[in-house]
Amino acid sequence: MTKHVSRSRVSARPIPLNQILAGDCVKVMNSLPESSVDLIFADPPYNLQLKGELHRPDNSKVDAVDDHWDQFSGFAAYDRFTRDWLAAARRVLKPDGAMWVIGSYHNIYRVGAELQNQGFWILNDVVWRKSNPMPNFRGKRLTNAHETMIWVSKSENAKYTFNYEALKSLNEGVQMRSDWVLPICTGGERLKDKDGSKAHPTQKPEALLHRILVGSTNPGDVVLDPFFGTGTTGAVAKMLGRDFIGIEREEAYREVAAKRIARVRKFDNEALVTTKAKRAEPRVPFGQVIERGMLRPGEELYSTDSRYKVKVRADGSLVGHDMKGSIHQLGAALEGAPSCNGWTYWHFRREGRMVPIDMLRQQIRAEMEAEKGRPN
Repeated sequence: MTKHVSRSRVSARPIPLNQILAGDCVKVMNSLPESSVDLIFADPPYNLQLKGELHRPDNSKVDAVDDHWDQFSGFAAYDRFTRDWLAAARRVLKPDGAMWVIGSYHNIYRVGAELQNQGFWILNDVVWRKSNPMPNFRGKRLTNAHETMIWVSKSENAKYTFNYEALKSLNEGVQMRSDWVLPICTGGERLKDKDGSKAHPTQKPEALLHRILVGSTNPGDVVLDPFFGTGTTGAVAKMLGRDFIGIEREEAYREVAAKRIARVRKFDNEALVTTKAKRAEPRVPFGQVIERGMLRPGEELYSTDSRYKVKVRADGSLVGHDMKGSIHQLGAALEGAPSCNGWTYWHFRREGRMVPIDMLRQQIRAEMEAEKGRPN
């Protein structure tokens, strides 16, 4: 089911859309207008606690995460950091907003506990299973082949966005599960610095952000990434017609991200339309089909298999076989079924063909959408 985010009233202060902001994420988020973003994707430091260098069996050094931004004096320091940035994120998130946080076994449990402490409501934990993980060179543990994402709404009753049908379409018509098999960032997508080394050790693949943004945002939504890195969130947001705000402390990452996003082109508006749940589409009473002259009183309708024939009445009800009722009631009664979707059950004849009356409903809906898009 698609739930649409209600646009809450925000401060008069301008929102710095489609910009990369420099500085500490807590301070920068606290400078943003309250309740101003629809979704947050957060990839915080994992606090890997590496003890020395890591080498492959051939003694070559592994390019692991040993950057200063991932180093904390201990769990207490990391917990303070987590508490502070989550509080700032909660402040800037709209009442019906949501957040995704990604992590490894080093930090995700501590983050998850603090999310609940601060009142966020956990919707799912999603396992990103890497189809090409880095081997465990020391051979003393299992290969770390996945990371965990926690998807939360701001509160238990928040009307967060969930594009169920769009994710189902991404998954070949099958309901999307909570275990996602996607490759890590490699090849041409992996950004390099001027020396030819990885620009960022934990660059996330665009496929991951594509799935998240298609599933939990709509075009025009504002997506905040407080740990922007080399800008995967911003690049995918721009492609998909979402606005982004990036926060990044490291100048080198900001430079790489800015160049990357400048090269991105937004997909055309028609391509950005995703599959919506039927119940999310505007309601069209069958009587409106009659009022608009698309079907006339007295015109005959036929069941899917042509066994039953009924007549349309001026008030949008049907009559036939000593029964009368709505398109749904009469279809259910004739089939002896508890319910019936009359829109797909009943057909009319045009030029020798049987056409479902649902075609008329879709025509009205298309006109309603076109009218909604016209300027006042």
